[in-house]
Amino acid sequence: MALVYSTEGGRTCPKCRQAQADCRCAAQAASAVLGDGKVRVRRETAGRKGKGVTVVLGLPLTLAELTETGKKLKAACGTGGTVKDGTIEIQGDHLEKVMAWLTQAGYAPKKAGG
Repeated sequence: MALVYSTEGGRTCPKCRQAQADCRCAAQAASAVLGDGKVRVRRETAGRKGKGVTVVLGLPLTLAELTETGKKLKAACGTGGTVKDGTIEIQGDHLEKVMAWLTQAGYAPKKAGG
């Protein structure tokens, strides 16, 4: 059972159990690096009604940096996409464009999957 309210400090954070004024969970989550540094690019179609996406995994970036990189990749490919669960998803089959862009940006991407 999680502590939700205390008469000493008022409302508390359910993760760290500190008073909400003293909670640093959001700041820590924002500055956390999401990827493992092994940049992988793959195509996926499963669960997408036949529509393919290009997925970039393992970029060693924070959430804000990952979102900015996603914007740049979408612009380079001329298509839409999203940032989800520490990955960048680009709509369509843009594997070669994404690989070239990441190489130019200083990463060493590898093709993953079949």
